[in-house]
Amino acid sequence: MVTGGARSGKSSFSEELCKGKSEKVAYIATSIAFDDGMKDRIKKHKKSRPQHWETYEAYKDIYNIIDDIKEKHDTVLLDCVTLLVNNLMFNFDVDWDKISREEIDSIEYYINEQITKLIDSIRNTDLYFVFVTNELGMGIVPENRLSRIYRDIAGRVNQKIATLSDEVYLVVSSIPVKIKG
Repeated sequence: MVTGGARSGKSSFSEELCKGKSEKVAYIATSIAFDDGMKDRIKKHKKSRPQHWETYEAYKDIYNIIDDIKEKHDTVLLDCVTLLVNNLMFNFDVDWDKISREEIDSIEYYINEQITKLIDSIRNTDLYFVFVTNELGMGIVPENRLSRIYRDIAGRVNQKIATLSDEVYLVVSSIPVKIKG
């Protein structure tokens, strides 16, 4: 797992990790091009990675494509977990200002199921798998409820992935620091 703040260099570092492992790399992109800014970001990410890497665009039920990926690849880069969590949250049509604790717990349970199934499917392979994620817990407590719910769910997902990862890196200003492994 590679974590860090926004624009910390975590994606570039993760790409270098994968380049050092194999030529047969699959890239799982979890973003959705919902506006011009995101479209531009996606275009820049595509340009930064080798053209021979195969891209899979998915944020939901990713565990269903792992068998296909392992047939053609031995290294996988998933970028990024926090966008995956965001997109899964917004699959639910709820009023985030009025949502009940039970509804939040239900949504978090669903997201955790998605992550657990993905990790279980990875463990049944020999894939070298790199998760990229944003560190969200080092800032101030967000003012609005939706942001707090998101931060909490994404933070717990990050904890789960970090606990189960063999290695964890924190990237700060493009400098990676190995914090586990």
